[in-house]
Amino acid sequence: MAKLLFVMTGATYWTLKDGTRHATGYWAEEFAAPYKALSGAGHEITVATPNAVVPTVDMMSLRPDMAGSAQIALDLEEIIRSAEVMRRPIHLANARLEDYDAVYFPGGHGPMEDLCVDPDAGRLLTAALASGKPLAVVCHAPAAMLATRIHGESPFAGYRVTAFTNEEEEAVGLAKRARWTVESELIDMGVDFTKGEMWKPYTVVDRNLFTGQNPASAAVLAERLLAAL
Repeated sequence: MAKLLFVMTGATYWTLKDGTRHATGYWAEEFAAPYKALSGAGHEITVATPNAVVPTVDMMSLRPDMAGSAQIALDLEEIIRSAEVMRRPIHLANARLEDYDAVYFPGGHGPMEDLCVDPDAGRLLTAALASGKPLAVVCHAPAAMLATRIHGESPFAGYRVTAFTNEEEEAVGLAKRARWTVESELIDMGVDFTKGEMWKPYTVVDRNLFTGQNPASAAVLAERLLAAL
């Protein structure tokens, strides 16, 4: 049995370009699908957030039209409700990589508010990348890689990475309202950004780094992480 650390946003909103707050959090499918697959395989999961706040689900991710159907939305809610680890997260500052066999960052717009500038997220990502342990990051969560920059340089530069694309952000109507987009910032940081078809599962593996493009990629990413474990 492996021990996995899920690093999750503690944000409940995302500040847009005009200063308004867009209600957000983590995206349900990006937690629930990997949690179900990994815990179902017998692995132990710990959740960490900034200041140990209980993560907030983005309610839009539980809408039937966003989840895929009313039944899928209900299933996601049940997985989240039954996940006791979600109600007792540890403080991200206290998370030690040596205690875990792999690290996973679910997305949602929340990481664009907090994890992207969180020094503890940056420290953990840098250590995980250097360790050779599986490191999985999906959708908007690659925004946390921005916190690894020191004097403008990131250890993720040169890695093949995918994340939520500019086209997908435009499709949900938020690209023009955003202060920045994940794809553009990662490219500016020096990653080798790659992407697949909008809304379809697309994952990339470069050494020990596993990334997924969008919510539909979370389950596939979990399968690849399980295989690596």
